[in-house]
Amino acid sequence: MVIKVFIASSSGSTAIKKQQQDIMGFLTVNKIDFEECDIVTSEDNRKWMREHVPEDFRPTTGVPLPPQISNEEHYCGNYEAFFDAREEHAVYAFLGLTAPPGSKEAEALTRREQQ
Repeated sequence: MVIKVFIASSSGSTAIKKQQQDIMGFLTVNKIDFEECDIVTSEDNRKWMREHVPEDFRPTTGVPLPPQISNEEHYCGNYEAFFDAREEHAVYAFLGLTAPPGSKEAEALTRREQQ
């Protein structure tokens, strides 16, 4: 399974740049393999991202903006959804991955199952 992070390498928005760095930094630190998919340099990446963002996650006007995250063909979410998952120690579940033993997410899952 390959996590894909759709980014814009030459975005004029500092908010988008920070969000992209936040996601990729988190994945790198946690040794989660991912592929950076630049929508600026690849029309295929731009088309794929825009076609695979579900209707409920699209902005009311315009097109979905990066960063967007998918696991292979499965859409995971945007930065806000990633941020929420990180705050809840549920990033692995958000990404469709199994949390490694000893991680906060695995421990939280074990506690929930024991209740």
